[in-house]
Amino acid sequence: MKLHQIRNATLIVTYGGKRFLVDPYLADKDAYPGFEGTLNSEIRNPRVDLKTPMDTILDFDALILTHLHPDHFDEAAIKLLPRDKPTVVQDYSDAELIKALGFTDVRPLGIETSFEGITLSRTRGQHGSEQAYVYAAELLGNVMGVVFRAEGEKTLYLAGDTIWNQMVATNLEMFKPDVIVLAAGDAQVPGLGSIIMGTQDVKTVHDAAPNAQIVASHMEAINHCALSRADLQSFAEANGMTDRLSIPADDTVLEF
Repeated sequence: MKLHQIRNATLIVTYGGKRFLVDPYLADKDAYPGFEGTLNSEIRNPRVDLKTPMDTILDFDALILTHLHPDHFDEAAIKLLPRDKPTVVQDYSDAELIKALGFTDVRPLGIETSFEGITLSRTRGQHGSEQAYVYAAELLGNVMGVVFRAEGEKTLYLAGDTIWNQMVATNLEMFKPDVIVLAAGDAQVPGLGSIIMGTQDVKTVHDAAPNAQIVASHMEAINHCALSRADLQSFAEANGMTDRLSIPADDTVLEF
């Protein structure tokens, strides 16, 4: 298994001999305005350049879209991505939207979906607190995580855009992943709080999965992500987490 951190939540996951492009956010630096109504909305997005060559990013066997927020699937990705590659989405609603863009092989993910000898499982998550969903359910929307399993490979849990909650706890108990990728940038919406994991949520996952290696992704690329890699590293050092927590810079490849 290889995890190539591209930028934000964009990853290339090499698993079972196949390359999965996850949540492509491919625009040039400063291409878009900051997300209105969020922390630091005056800062343009993406905040940093892509470091990975586009030829590398577009060399994939299947596309995974955990949800369709524009920092996970942007206008640049829509223009650049091939239309004929298998595209995995969270439900039939997202599938129809992706098909309308001209993608021809769109597959809603199930409890156990087979792909070239790899089992992909959809997991539940929540893009903010229960209170946040009372006020902004339509804005936050539905999200998914993905569990990868294959003979000869460690189990990978890509949690997606979620905070710590009972759904994540259940996923850890059910799948017992060896490697966990977390959206750990602590994205903030004033009045709604954190909509992805921050330091305490990362620690909770660390403590709840004592045998897993954890990878922090979705950091330092979007205006409302409040947690830096340096601050998470300092927190990890202070809390004895450095042996099992990786915080890869963009264009870093981790192997498990």
